[in-house]
Amino acid sequence: MAEEGDVLTDLNEGPMPNGADTSPVAGVISQYVKDLSVENPNAPDSFQWQDKPEIDLQFNIGARQVNEEIHEIELKINVTAKSEKGNIYLIELVYCGLIGMRNLPAEQQHAFMYAEGPRLLFPFARSVVADATRDAGFQPLMLDPIDFNGLYMQQLQQKAEQEAAAGAASGEA
Repeated sequence: MAEEGDVLTDLNEGPMPNGADTSPVAGVISQYVKDLSVENPNAPDSFQWQDKPEIDLQFNIGARQVNEEIHEIELKINVTAKSEKGNIYLIELVYCGLIGMRNLPAEQQHAFMYAEGPRLLFPFARSVVADATRDAGFQPLMLDPIDFNGLYMQQLQQKAEQEAAAGAASGEA
């Protein structure tokens, strides 16, 4: 007979013996360009400009639920290259991935959608941006790697600090 704490009594924590899939799973199902805009507004004059361009890079991460087990993650990347004479090029990219998740706790799903999923998608979005700048007639723009996990942890910490400050302020009232 198995006693409390024995290996036999801990079987319920793994996959169910009836064949039900209860193991936690997460992964990329597919990825795609949802929207891409490339503008070269001052061509051909901009090809003659000699001053070093100023690059403004903005990115944002969004996620939405498609169905019970599938979410869409959006990496939005906006790049503007400017010089004193005007805009050299503008690139707006929305690169998406369908992410399948099953049997994950909510906090792990959130972390996968806003840290791990974007980390997996970013190299492909980076390649699209490099190709777009090259196809616009300029040197390919190679975006530096981004620490999505570090940014995610930083945002969680900021949110916790804001909630603590709001709680302290409401406690004083």
